[in-house]
Amino acid sequence: MTVLLILLPILTIIISATIAVKKKIGGASAKKAFRYNAIAFLIVLVMLIVFAVGSFAAGSDDAAAAPSTETQASQQAEESAEPSGGLDKGMAYLAAGLSTGLAGIGGGIAVAAGAPAAIGAVSEDPKAFGKAIIFVALGESIALYGVVISILILP
Repeated sequence: MTVLLILLPILTIIISATIAVKKKIGGASAKKAFRYNAIAFLIVLVMLIVFAVGSFAAGSDDAAAAPSTETQASQQAEESAEPSGGLDKGMAYLAAGLSTGLAGIGGGIAVAAGAPAAIGAVSEDPKAFGKAIIFVALGESIALYGVVISILILP
């Protein structure tokens, strides 16, 4: 199951990139290629969530077997000492990944809009470099905020 969770996104990215390049070479617009890649990304995201929830559900069925009273007492003592690791840990990893990924996408969009404008401003007036680099750095800092939030979320 773990191999599937690792290979599925990699294969989908390779296949979607190959199809996007073929469409672009064939004369299709960049919007269609982007739309295809966005749909493929969302499908992989939904599949990963389904697999993660399914594997958690399968793991909790094994743990739900009727343990003895001594085992129950020891499990309750362990649970009171440590936070539960199953769903909480999985959701923390999912939230950390989403915060980093979405912040990275937002930072990329911000830099894609700000960097060409900064280059144009600097080419017209070299004294505007300091101001222009600040706007590009602000766009890049969005991704760093996502990484910081991910570090705070992780157990």
